[in-house]
Amino acid sequence: MSVSKLDPIDRMILAELQADGRMTNVELAKRVGISAPPCLRRVRTLEEQGLIRGYHADVDARALGFEVQVFAMVGLVSQAEADLSAFENQCRGWSLVRECHMLNGEVDFVLKCVAPDLSTFQTFLTEELTAAENVASVKTSLVIRGAKDEPGVPFDILEARMGEAH
Repeated sequence: MSVSKLDPIDRMILAELQADGRMTNVELAKRVGISAPPCLRRVRTLEEQGLIRGYHADVDARALGFEVQVFAMVGLVSQAEADLSAFENQCRGWSLVRECHMLNGEVDFVLKCVAPDLSTFQTFLTEELTAAENVASVKTSLVIRGAKDEPGVPFDILEARMGEAH
């Protein structure tokens, strides 16, 4: 669905749910200025259209014992579509890989990985990632600390662009 087909209330619903996906429908309706039944209908429509893909808890990886976060830049031997798709499917099966993004340029993929300790990550790196079919190179960068980790999109920019369009 095109963003231009979303009215301001739909965009407010998306922004509010992105900020707090646990709020009740009654609270959401109050925040966006409509009653609860039409608010719930709008939320369900946004879900059906795929604009709301799910609701997730933001868990603290370090508090749960995942002390190591690594970005792995992966180069493949072949960039044929079948080989790219095969690598993406393999990434979906590796539980330490939390994000997988195909890039253009020197690196084919960047993976965000978490592990409880360095030796667990090293075992994954040597026995699974670098040993995987079609993997030519892997360069890793250990995260020292994160300064920002915001999910979703910046709704302030979306609203400004929508204002310019009218």
